[in-house]
Amino acid sequence: MSMDNFWRYFYEIYETIPRQGPGDRESTERALRLLPPLTNEHRILDIGCGSGAQTIDLARATEAQIVAVDNHHPFINTLAKRAAERKLGAKITAQVGDMNDLQFPDGSFDVIWSEGAIGIIGFAEGLTKWRRLLAPGGYMVVSEYCWFHDNPPAELRAMFLDDCPDAGDVEARREAIAASGYRLLDEFVLPEVGWWENYYVPLGQSLRSFRETHAKNPDALAVASRSQQEIDLYQSHSGAFGYVFFIMQPI
Repeated sequence: MSMDNFWRYFYEIYETIPRQGPGDRESTERALRLLPPLTNEHRILDIGCGSGAQTIDLARATEAQIVAVDNHHPFINTLAKRAAERKLGAKITAQVGDMNDLQFPDGSFDVIWSEGAIGIIGFAEGLTKWRRLLAPGGYMVVSEYCWFHDNPPAELRAMFLDDCPDAGDVEARREAIAASGYRLLDEFVLPEVGWWENYYVPLGQSLRSFRETHAKNPDALAVASRSQQEIDLYQSHSGAFGYVFFIMQPI
């Protein structure tokens, strides 16, 4: 299968769901409360925003101005539409951007926010590369995949190391934060609702529709099978892995 076809089928599945990764409003707001109060003079950069479920939650919970970036134009269009419908367009600027090459001046943002997306660039690399965008005294808030046991099942490693080659346990993330020049202020685990009700249930519904549409297309069904495997692994091993929010500040 060509990569063009892979991504075409991938986006067909994921464009139809509210979130493109695990998360929930309560966790976004909990992480936000761990920061000092933000006013309309503060700026947040939401990196890898997808269609912006957490961006909307941030805009509801703070007065700060938010710039949300993703490399997939339809996600940005969806976020802009959602923001306008909720009368949040004045607080949210949604734009296409590459997390590997963000075109903002140094010190542009008071908070960098990224839920479930930093693994695309690599946890330590993202912390290092994005740091220049923080204003003095700024904060970095990310949620990322972690093992919860020292020796996770082999099928989990085989599945997730493809997407997150630097996957590690929580202590490995803490060490990477320190090595990247940050002080870890707090951390907490994303609850099950953020995985199941908010993400895997809608994803499962999208997959059923997708498989009906592409029932005779082996390439499309292969893409669907990989996402289904992720759901199945969560049902079997939910206690072995998850997302952890890390709230930190450059030293």
